[in-house]
Amino acid sequence: MSTAAIPGAPLPVRTPGSRARGRHRRPERPEIAAGSPALVLAVPAVAGPESRPVVEELLSIVRTEQAGIEVTAAYLGGEDAPTVADLLAAAAEAGLPAPVVVPLVPGPHDFLPELHKLAAESGAQVLDPLGPHPLLAEAVHVRLSEAGLARADRARLFAIATAADGVVLTTVGGEEAAASAGITGVLLASRLAVPVVPAALDVPGSVAAAVAHLRATGSERPALAPLVIGPEADTELLATAAEETGCASAAPIGAYPTVGQLIASAYLAALPEPTQEQLEAAEAAAAEQRTGSGAHAAR
Repeated sequence: MSTAAIPGAPLPVRTPGSRARGRHRRPERPEIAAGSPALVLAVPAVAGPESRPVVEELLSIVRTEQAGIEVTAAYLGGEDAPTVADLLAAAAEAGLPAPVVVPLVPGPHDFLPELHKLAAESGAQVLDPLGPHPLLAEAVHVRLSEAGLARADRARLFAIATAADGVVLTTVGGEEAAASAGITGVLLASRLAVPVVPAALDVPGSVAAAVAHLRATGSERPALAPLVIGPEADTELLATAAEETGCASAAPIGAYPTVGQLIASAYLAALPEPTQEQLEAAEAAAAEQRTGSGAHAAR
């Protein structure tokens, strides 16, 4: 049942996707069966001018990654911004399956316990954070290269005078988040061929201690690399860390395409196996779409 038929419901509307053409197109993802739960992207921030652009771009990437996906964002609050509780309640009132909730964080975060509590009350499923993951290491690497702090890839052997010879991978969520970031840090170190040390922006002294460790072990140009998507971290924490340590810093990951890919992949992996009836319905719909496309081309 499409949420478009529910007056006033804040849930998303299924959007059709277009099939790429040509021999080099990406492999098609499986069709989402009719009646599948919606995807709710849980944003640990209030909706505003800093958080909305990143989130909206990520939603667009997710919809591009998977045709027919129903996805919307839930915030902690803000004007005209639905919360996770709002969307879970709307799904229940409409008789729809409980949504799949994907937290927009790369690792442990303070808002996760409350998110799990809300989901438990409605029967919704909360997925794990997006990291650690190699695609996050790729995103951080790209942000470092954009800031002139790392080579774009190891195949390019020309020197960059400002390239960092050590990296502090900064995140939020306390020591637990820093420990989790250490795994992504290992993946990043293998890409950069320089030491990478994790640190928590929201733990006093953590970033400074990591920078001191790098300098004590021979790094002359340590840099900061936020393992932060954006909305989950106070921008002042990032600025203060760079100022207090005297280190250059890359930008947060933001709406890097691999983040949208991770969100879509996590959702697809969480869906139950489709029934035979759902498979037949999807095949019939695909056949009808192909017939319609052929008739249109014939004109």
